[in-house]
Amino acid sequence: MFEAVLFDLDGTLADTAPDLGAATNILLQEEGRPEQSLKILRPYVSQGVRGLLKAGFGIDSTAPDYERLSQRFLEIYTARLCTASQLFAGIPELLDELESRGLQWGIVTNKRMRFTDPLVELLALFPRTRCVVSGDTTAEAKPSPLPILHACKLLNCTPGRTLYVGDDLRDIQAGRAAGCQTVAVSYGYLGHSGPLETWGADLIIDHPAELAIFLANRAGLK
Repeated sequence: MFEAVLFDLDGTLADTAPDLGAATNILLQEEGRPEQSLKILRPYVSQGVRGLLKAGFGIDSTAPDYERLSQRFLEIYTARLCTASQLFAGIPELLDELESRGLQWGIVTNKRMRFTDPLVELLALFPRTRCVVSGDTTAEAKPSPLPILHACKLLNCTPGRTLYVGDDLRDIQAGRAAGCQTVAVSYGYLGHSGPLETWGADLIIDHPAELAIFLANRAGLK
């Protein structure tokens, strides 16, 4: 049986793309550029501000304007952190199921702490989550295993008996490197990491309810 389940945040627990996409389009408007549809921006959300500036402006971190645009993007996003963001369908029921079975769960994200903590509170995940590890909590972010190993220490759980759930290749790489079993979700943002079937996850799910069924089967429960 598993001792804990750890989740990525953006694209796994919560659909934050509407607010991140809106921040991108506000910045595009300010810079006199055409807006982009959320459909175009959505796959870049897992890459954070770097991915969204690439999608919207076609630039990377070496561009002269990158730092200025990055800082302005974060200012805009801070002001609308949870305007349209919400938990994915099926997540509230999954968390209820984990808690009813006595399973600890936590969050490990590459999002910076100054955004993660208020967002988790606005999504009503505090104080339910047993730990929150952000992208700047440890010396390295995912795909390094350090954030997941740190979360396991906080929960006093064994990595080999912990599941890590995410929607990006870096999530699966980090989970595997930490010694966890991994779950890739197809309903997330997926980024541009190729087919998720090639990521090496132990399980692929299309809906959060499938994870509850998997855990029940592993525990020998009906």
